[in-house]
Amino acid sequence: MPATISNSPTFDIKSFIDTAKSKLTASQSLYVSQLENGISRGDVVAQQAKAYASLANFWKDSAHLFEPYAFYTAEASKLDNSEKNLTFAARLFLENLRTEHDEAKLSWKTTEAIQLFEKALELNPENDDLKIGLGSSYVYGRGRNNDPQQTMKGIQQLLSVVRKDSTNMKAQFVLGVGGAVSGQYDKAIERLEKVINAEPNNLEAIAFLADTYAAKGDKENAIKWYTISKRLVNDPHYSKEVENRIKSLQ
Repeated sequence: MPATISNSPTFDIKSFIDTAKSKLTASQSLYVSQLENGISRGDVVAQQAKAYASLANFWKDSAHLFEPYAFYTAEASKLDNSEKNLTFAARLFLENLRTEHDEAKLSWKTTEAIQLFEKALELNPENDDLKIGLGSSYVYGRGRNNDPQQTMKGIQQLLSVVRKDSTNMKAQFVLGVGGAVSGQYDKAIERLEKVINAEPNNLEAIAFLADTYAAKGDKENAIKWYTISKRLVNDPHYSKEVENRIKSLQ
């Protein structure tokens, strides 16, 4: 099922790559052109996949641009169609989109991550980590675009995991995030506290719990958990950021 996001600005990866190519040196440009020709002329899937992988490595190691690197990694994995490579490409997009603030790029990265996780799940439908990855792609991607229906799609994937195994803290954590993103603060708090009870040093869960209490308007608990997170991190830059958040609540 194609994954698309409606009414969002669009990111055109081909145009992005064309623009990036115009800034390469002459020798780099020639090298990229030769690899691209290898894709169009490749008469077997293995040759095309190899050319995609080489392009991915170039954009990662020589040009240091994430988007072409991830795009060509994904294209190679789709040709190879192994669970391992599809999962690697899917996680590449998922980890990156979590910190993406450009709406068009977030939309594109979310779409890619969802498609890749879905393809991997076709090969291994019972893999809980893949279900968590797919659910996380909706929550961290589309859910952040204020689309509660998309957040709920992610939550349903995650619930299918915790109904089988309530001790799966990766799923419980993202369910907590999904609850917070969709404004269900009490549910989010319940999930996040469950994670922290099982993993007392899970800083990400503690920081998210503090943010969720702050969003709910429970200043006392927000300050409590911000203070705990500050103690755990023990880093001056983080401490300063947390202190600013605490001041804004007081």
